[in-house]
Formats: sequence, C-alpha cells, structure tokens
Amino acid sequence: MLAIPLLPSAELTDVYCQQLQQQFGLSLVQSPGDKFAGWYLSMVQGALVLLNSSLAKQGAILVDFASGASSYRRQHGGGKSEAIAKAVGLNKKATLSVLDATAGLGRDAFVLASLGARVTLVERNPVVAALLFDGLRRAAAEPQLTAVAARMQLCHSSALAALTTSEPVDVVFLDPMFPAREKSAQVKKEMRAFHDVVGSDDDADSLLAPALLLAQKRVVVKRPGYAGWLAGQAPTMAVTGKNNRFDVYVNAAI
Repeated sequence: MLAIPLLPSAELTDVYCQQLQQQFGLSLVQSPGDKFAGWYLSMVQGALVLLNSSLAKQGAILVDFASGASSYRRQHGGGKSEAIAKAVGLNKKATLSVLDATAGLGRDAFVLASLGARVTLVERNPVVAALLFDGLRRAAAEPQLTAVAARMQLCHSSALAALTTSEPVDVVFLDPMFPAREKSAQVKKEMRAFHDVVGSDDDADSLLAPALLLAQKRVVVKRPGYAGWLAGQAPTMAVTGKNNRFDVYVNAAI
C-alpha cells in the first residue's frame, strides 16, 4: 500500500486537517518542495481530492454524491428496476440494512441508500476512506441529499474485520477489485488510481464465507461479466446488468 501524503492548502483548516490525520492516519507534508511527485491528497474548491503531480491528464479523483452523474443516476437510473436493486432485494423491500464491505468510491452504496436502504460503507484503504468521509460530509450539507447521507455510515476497517465483528444485516454487498482484461480499452482514470493506490483484492475469495454467516437474507457479489464466481461457489441466481453481473447467494427470502 502506497503512503499517500496530505498536502496543505488554503482551504484545509487546522481542525479538519487534524481530524483527517487522526481518523485515517494520514501524514501532513508541511513543505512538499519542487521535488515532490506522485499521488497526494489536498483540499480543492471545498473538497478533498486525490491528485497525481506526475500525471497532468489524470485529473482529480473525489467522492461527489452531488455530481451530475450521481444525481442523474439517482433521479433517472431506473430506481428499483435497476439490476443492483433487484439483486439486493430493494424492489421488494426498501428499508433493508446493507453492509457494503468493499465500498470504494461509494457509488453503489449511494444508489442503494437513495432507494431507501441503510448502508454501512466499509473501506480499509485510508486514502479512499478519507475521500468517502469528505464526500459524506459535503452530501450531508446538500438539502436534496441530507436524507440519503443520513442512511450512509462509514466504517474504516478491513472487510474481513467488519464481516466478523458487525451486527447482523439483511444484505452483504461485495464488489472486490478485479483486474481489467489485457485487451480491454484504456482503464478509466479512477481504476488506474485504485490499482496504483489501493492495489488488488487478493483476499476477495475469503470474504464470501463470513459474508454468508453475517447476512440474514442474502449476499450479493458484483462481478464483471467475464469473471468467474467468487471463491468458485455457484450463486443461487444472477442478475445481469449493462456492464456487470450480480451473483446472489440467498439465505432467506426477502
């Protein structure tokens, strides 16, 4: 795991800086100097962002639940008819509790919370967890997102630890990192950052068994269409989306 520094900026207050350092173990670089290169975190236009000083075309990576893409999906994404909603069971019951054990940038968790689920976002990488924390902070201040943000809770922990210590939930959602096919198009900027900063989920197969023990109703595993089953275990059923497949392991009917 790369050590990603937090660079000071005019927008980063001392109080918030200390909170990020204490909660996520980030290290503040007081004087980066001209020789600094690589990935770093900083506050830009009121948001915590991940940047790379050596990749001019990379652009800023942040969690923005109020962005055009997130808002459009929330308002026009198909709602309970979406594949992810059907897989989780939100087309039958909106008030499910969901533990998203591999939250990443929180897009799927946001969709589930927008549909009424109470979602715990588990993220073990401190950089990604800090981005999620800041995204939730800003979402809570947006009138149209306050209710959705209130249904989302961040847990900075490894997935395995969360799965073995959490209170039972209705659904466990797993979306482990999966390497892109060699012949695929250029990896999106966020995926490049994730592979650089986060690495791969080599322990993904070990998550299915504890997830099945924790989930009261079902475990949902998001996979690329070309990927095999997690831990080689066949699901009860699968719901196919536009770009992904959702393998569903049913413990009890919703």
